[in-house]
Amino acid sequence: MIDLHGQAGLPYVNRSVYTGSYRGMRYRLRKKETEEKEVFLEAAVYPEPYSFEVTKEEEKTFREFVFTPEGFEEAAAWLNEEYVRQRQRWESRR
Repeated sequence: MIDLHGQAGLPYVNRSVYTGSYRGMRYRLRKKETEEKEVFLEAAVYPEPYSFEVTKEEEKTFREFVFTPEGFEEAAAWLNEEYVRQRQRWESRR
């Protein structure tokens, strides 16, 4: 399963967008700030083989988390849940 410990962390996502893939599922974590200056951790999953930028919006699934270490852990757990929930979709892309 996806384990982000040691690879990425909130300090990294605070400075840059983190992307990765796991068995046909691509994922992206980024810092998102609203007009009201609220800060969230946005997670997205989408199918291989294309990058986030060229994948159709309707093929992406998003979820927001609080921008804290706990939110980062919840986002990592959600990535794994999405892999299991949509396993057939991801495996068909391999």
